[in-house]
Amino acid sequence: MHPAIRSVTVYCSSSREVAPLYLSAARELGTAIAGAGWRLNYGGNDLGPMGALASAARKAGGKVTGITPQLLVDEGVADTHCDELIVTCGMRERKALLESRGDAFIALPGGLGTLEELFEILVAKSLGIHAKPIVLLDIDHYYAPLLTMIDHGIQRKFMKPRIRSLFHSASNAEEAVDWLKQLIAARKD
Repeated sequence: MHPAIRSVTVYCSSSREVAPLYLSAARELGTAIAGAGWRLNYGGNDLGPMGALASAARKAGGKVTGITPQLLVDEGVADTHCDELIVTCGMRERKALLESRGDAFIALPGGLGTLEELFEILVAKSLGIHAKPIVLLDIDHYYAPLLTMIDHGIQRKFMKPRIRSLFHSASNAEEAVDWLKQLIAARKD
């Protein structure tokens, strides 16, 4: 059984060089999270998909919490328009707050930081540290190689088959949010 969803933590990139379809997907997700009445927690930067995500959530009337380390504030990339901007001492504290404040997690396509955050919450779920829902937002099959690697790890007995039940893969923002809403509806039955 999953606790109520009040806020969703989204992991994503802040790269300014990604293709427009990833920015569009981030905007769609921000709009969908706000439309569901959930607070958005994210990395707190105002660049690339991160900036598009938070801006769209605010534009749709949603509440936004940004969590970013001081070193990125010093670089001038912090999103000062957040309803709540939390500045941490470092990346480890940032990740811990993103995890503790989220009732569910969605990973948009991203780089090393996104993958690190995703693996950390997957491992925590596999160890029973949390039971929060996790969604891979597989825009343009971005996560296909990762899913293939997980299947390979299962075949080679490095991973248990249940790893696939720890997360849901969605191809767009609407599907991701609908899946989370179905969890809520199933809990009420």
